[in-house]
Amino acid sequence: MTRPKIELGDVTPHNIKQLKRLNTVVFPVSYNEKFYKDVLEAGELAKLAYYNDIVIGAVCCRIDPNNGRKLYIMTLGCLSPYRRLGIGSMMLEHILNYVEKDGNFDSIYLHVQLNNDVAIDFYKKFGFEIVETKQHYYKRIEPADAYVLQKTLRNKVPNGEEHKDGK
Repeated sequence: MTRPKIELGDVTPHNIKQLKRLNTVVFPVSYNEKFYKDVLEAGELAKLAYYNDIVIGAVCCRIDPNNGRKLYIMTLGCLSPYRRLGIGSMMLEHILNYVEKDGNFDSIYLHVQLNNDVAIDFYKKFGFEIVETKQHYYKRIEPADAYVLQKTLRNKVPNGEEHKDGK
């Protein structure tokens, strides 16, 4: 039996509808046209995940407009029949490699619904930690509260030098 081909591909105007359809199935919230317009301009920060040439997942990030040294993961998800195959890890590792190569980010963060233990455990495996609870973050879903999970890439030390990985 041949191994499945799992790969990441760019989000383009030709496949943006596949991303929209995927997001409506995977996430309990809907995203507006501005979200998709931003995704088309995100370059390496937005990827579709393919399983034997079928779109089954996606990751979409943006550089925090209020703090250009933080990367925000807007969405990272995979269709449920394809979970636990390493696809989420592949997408997250793509983003981690991107910020490491770039070298200018202090941290990566995202919001996760309070009761989404699977997602929380997934991100913790990659060094993310819960840093805040946002009350009423979600508008039309319950629970409405979200955790902010963050992975610190480097910390400032007293003499002004920067050290990666908090060392």
